[in-house]
Amino acid sequence: MKRRVVDEIKKLCLGDLVSVEWYDASVGKSLASGTGVDVLVQSWGIYLGVLGIRAKHLILAQNNFRFADGLYDLDYTAIPLPWSVSITVALKNNVSSDEAKQMLNSFLVGGRRTIRSKKRQQKVRNHNGRLD
Repeated sequence: MKRRVVDEIKKLCLGDLVSVEWYDASVGKSLASGTGVDVLVQSWGIYLGVLGIRAKHLILAQNNFRFADGLYDLDYTAIPLPWSVSITVALKNNVSSDEAKQMLNSFLVGGRRTIRSKKRQQKVRNHNGRLD
């Protein structure tokens, strides 16, 4: 990982809108001539931090669906730090740090969220016994 990327990450704040250039993994065919394996990607999103146990990833929230009580459902990109080329801040504090923390918390809770009173649609049988 480039030292410049590490320095750029240190300047980021939760809630900044950022653009990250990084090299993605690629899929191709061995007979494809003239193509390289380096696929440069530019991803935009709200900076939520650097996470990971085995490998550190830069977490960007790209779409956020706000539910009641500060819960969010997020579309996100997790970019492996060693694949990062550059990070540019498009807008500082695009999301307040408090809201970014709530988004991060929803990301960390992830699939452990459950809806308590899940109601199922009931099938109605008419007097002929047919399903309507």
